Amino acid sequence: MFKAPIYASIAALFLALPALAQDDPIDLTELLQGLESDVVPLEPVQTQRSEIALTAESGVVRVLDKLTGDRIDLTLQSGETGHLGFLLVTLNECRYPENNPAGDAFISMRIHYRDEAAPVFSGWMIASSPALNALDHQRYDVWALRCITS
Repeated sequence: MFKAPIYASIAALFLALPALAQDDPIDLTELLQGLESDVVPLEPVQTQRSEIALTAESGVVRVLDKLTGDRIDLTLQSGETGHLGFLLVTLNECRYPENNPAGDAFISMRIHYRDEAAPVFSGWMIASSPALNALDHQRYDVWALRCITS
């Protein structure tokens, strides 16, 4: 019984809202000037610490063939190339923190698929953050595992 007038009132209100919003623009400059006096400058905080990275002679990389399920851990010397299926992985350099040799490994590698001239990946991978700079390939996954220090 009372539904039709209520719905008509609500519809009229919604139709009038855009017109009401256009009539009264808000001046943000006065609002921002009032806020500037309340801002307190913060003291600088040193958040970055420097660590020394050492270079290892070799490193370990894990390669997974998602199609066949084959998985292999490749232990490669700097400059050496290993393979799984059609994927060729060349380890350029392996670095690790001086204070924590068993810690984070940073491995620079170049990865080729089949005999293509252009690599499908070229850069650094970090063992603790594999998704940070990952190989984007439909068939293969590659992870940096660790540097071999001895």
